[in-house]
Amino acid sequence: MKGKISSRLLNYFFQGLLLIAPITVTIWAIVKLFLYINGLLQGYVDEIIGIYIPGLGLIILLLIITLIGFLGSTIIFQPIINYFDKLLAKAPLIKIVYTAVKDLVSAFVGKKKRFNQPVLVKISNNTALEKIGFVTNNDLSIIGQSNEKVAVYLPHSYAWSGNLFIVPADHITPINASSTEVMKFVISAGVTNID
Repeated sequence: MKGKISSRLLNYFFQGLLLIAPITVTIWAIVKLFLYINGLLQGYVDEIIGIYIPGLGLIILLLIITLIGFLGSTIIFQPIINYFDKLLAKAPLIKIVYTAVKDLVSAFVGKKKRFNQPVLVKISNNTALEKIGFVTNNDLSIIGQSNEKVAVYLPHSYAWSGNLFIVPADHITPINASSTEVMKFVISAGVTNID
């Protein structure tokens, strides 16, 4: 009887942990991110207006980014942005970092989204093993490959990293699901259900 009670209590403890842990980690991550971003500008805001207002630094940062986005889409500022874009793309060391970050950000939120084609990738002809990935480029002529091969990004579970593979186009099978849901499925190691 005593063993049953302690086993049941232990089971309830782990069930409570299972319920609380994701919520707690999510709230903790959001609060830490909020405090970090808010802290970047809050010191300057305090000096200017002399009052501490929680979240004001974050609001100002979001407004500045939105204003830059708005100005960047106008005809007046477009030539200036294009000039600086070309200038940074020519700088020897800056070019590598700048173009890589620009391409990565535009892959998620730009007009040329790249992670929108989820696929199953057959690893080899000798096995039924498949991995989930995202076609990032169908034209590999820049690296001397024919149109029979495609670039596929295979993300890692529980991480924001992954590997890029060049695979034969006939080794991929499109997944009929939202790329966001598929990415969540991969990152959670298959625990999250695809809606």
